[in-house]
Amino acid sequence: MSAAPILAAFRQSLGEAWAGGAGALLPLGFLGGAAVLVPLGIGSDGETLKAVGPGIIWVALALASLVTLERIFQSDAEDGTLDLWLQAGAPVSAIAAAKTLAHWLSAGLPLALFSPLLALMFQAEASPALLVNAGLYALGSLAFFFWGGVGAALSATVRRGGLLISLIALPLYVPTAIFGALAMSGGPGSAGAPLFLAASTLFACAVAPYAMAAALRLAAD
Repeated sequence: MSAAPILAAFRQSLGEAWAGGAGALLPLGFLGGAAVLVPLGIGSDGETLKAVGPGIIWVALALASLVTLERIFQSDAEDGTLDLWLQAGAPVSAIAAAKTLAHWLSAGLPLALFSPLLALMFQAEASPALLVNAGLYALGSLAFFFWGGVGAALSATVRRGGLLISLIALPLYVPTAIFGALAMSGGPGSAGAPLFLAASTLFACAVAPYAMAAALRLAAD
């Protein structure tokens, strides 16, 4: 099996992630805007903000991850590149995973690194624990992008398929968002939540590429 098509798909997606879409700037703006609006709506009570903060940030992170997903496979389906990927010597699942990983590095990882700063708005303590939280956000955002990639593959031939991606991906985001918010809440069950979050991410990385490959083959028929 040649790794050249996989590396080519990875490099292509890194370029596409910034071409015409400002890379991480748009999802970062969405994440920041969503997090800023919540305190304006629920008030400035410190205890309330601290209680709802983890859940709000995870929901905002999940929604922000949807912003750039439409670009993962759509251009390949439009210009015929998808047919070339399907004829290449590498597994389609590996190519799909490489393209999704490239988009996560361009948009998902910056979102994860930015999220702990937003936690300060919700009365989180400025401590080394924020660095640990950044790792949890990175794990969760990786799962979001891989599940979102399934929706992107299913809507590859649909013009303006953002709504379809959301309908497919959001239900798959629920376990990751629940475990992520629970891991940072400090409440009952929070001690084991990071392990469940890691398990949900590993499951997404293991299953989603094959689902994407099947969807891309259907799109090419």
